[in-house]
Amino acid sequence: MAISTSCTPCSSGSFMLSLSSPSQCLPSILFFKPWKTSMANSQNSRLKFVVNSASSDVGSSSSSDFTSLRQVHMPTFGLSSNEDAHKPPHKWQRVLLKVSGEALAGDNAQNIDPKVTMSIAREVASVTRLGIEVAIVVGGGNIFRGSTWAGCSGLDRSSADYIGMMATVMNAIFLQATMESIGIPTRVQTAFRMSEVAEPYIRRRAIRHLEKGRVVIFAAGTGNPFFTTDTAAALRCAEINAEVVLKATNVDGVYDKDPRQNLDAQLLDTLSYQDVTSKELSVMDMTAITLCQENNIPVVVFNLNKEGNISKAIQGERVGTIIGGHRNSATAKII
Repeated sequence: MAISTSCTPCSSGSFMLSLSSPSQCLPSILFFKPWKTSMANSQNSRLKFVVNSASSDVGSSSSSDFTSLRQVHMPTFGLSSNEDAHKPPHKWQRVLLKVSGEALAGDNAQNIDPKVTMSIAREVASVTRLGIEVAIVVGGGNIFRGSTWAGCSGLDRSSADYIGMMATVMNAIFLQATMESIGIPTRVQTAFRMSEVAEPYIRRRAIRHLEKGRVVIFAAGTGNPFFTTDTAAALRCAEINAEVVLKATNVDGVYDKDPRQNLDAQLLDTLSYQDVTSKELSVMDMTAITLCQENNIPVVVFNLNKEGNISKAIQGERVGTIIGGHRNSATAKII
């Protein structure tokens, strides 16, 4: 049914919209109630549309002439609900967690420690309930490290790195299974196609997964040899617009000396990117640190083996060492 429209301003500041159809040329009047005065009075104010359908009797003013009356409520523009005002503050809303392969090995009794993966899953579950979006990059050093095996039995560096990338896929699938066993929707995306076991990495799809509350695990590094999974973490963090890289390791953070060789080594609370590069601190490789610096991405280095550290790091509590950022005292309660 074709409908013709016309809009005429009224003297009261409202708008009159006339609609007519070919079968019945009598107008239906749409009155638009001004909302600018009600916005200032209450955040819960709503725009109201009142639709009056006139009868076929022209000029009639009785109540029987009107066949229907509808009120449509719409949210006001530029106003937030009371629920938003009571949301707990978080330092970051979208984070990237980098889990090293060595951390997954636990006490090194086996390649992957199920207790460690379950601990990670529970910590991630606790923060996703707060509405924080979590992506994960896993390493593969607990199974195979390309830089270590390069040159053995004629194995070139590129081939060794590709084997290491497949090791990260093994860790990712294991971690995904653990998370889904406790009800966390999880997706694995690989840098090169392994369609039978995981999705290919597509940036927009990964972001959409995060927006829907799913955890996304990035595997296979960058998909290129000669690049570490630390660099992959910095790259994926920048691509998905995450706000921080949380590097989970087997140490409490960054020390001024090697704590295994120096008993007087002190844990550093904050560092700048320049401190890491100038002092050649073995936190992340230089490519990863430079990428974080160029994109203003802070890095938090903390001990994965201490319970509650992941949730504390996400909320900005004092844990480990933060590089290129600052602490935030605002915290939220974990249920």
